[in-house]
Amino acid sequence: MSDMNELVQRYIAAWNETDAAARQAVLAEVFAEDTTYADPLVAVQGRDGLDAAIAGVQAQFGGWVFRLGGAVDAHHDIARFTWHLGHEGAEPVVIGFDVAVVGGDGRIRQVPGFLDKVPAGV
Repeated sequence: MSDMNELVQRYIAAWNETDAAARQAVLAEVFAEDTTYADPLVAVQGRDGLDAAIAGVQAQFGGWVFRLGGAVDAHHDIARFTWHLGHEGAEPVVIGFDVAVVGGDGRIRQVPGFLDKVPAGV
């Protein structure tokens, strides 16, 4: 996947995919096998770890959707972007900022994530 915008769109699609088999297919397309993901609430390694983290977020925030919060900013093998989480068409309840580091195969190898807006109790 050569276009960084498309890669980030597929990244967001993985977080929105509720069918486990379909989500695993997207993860295999977008993320390296040994990918790492960390934000203030979770740190995981590998696609299986990321899959479990996504499933946990979906269980906690059922019916909410992720969407890009603005343009993807990228250079070389790095992209940064803001994402929103909430009900479709509504103001976001959670806002985050992720950085995706892409490997030579065009898949994401590492994501350090940050939470900019989180409701109390999360």
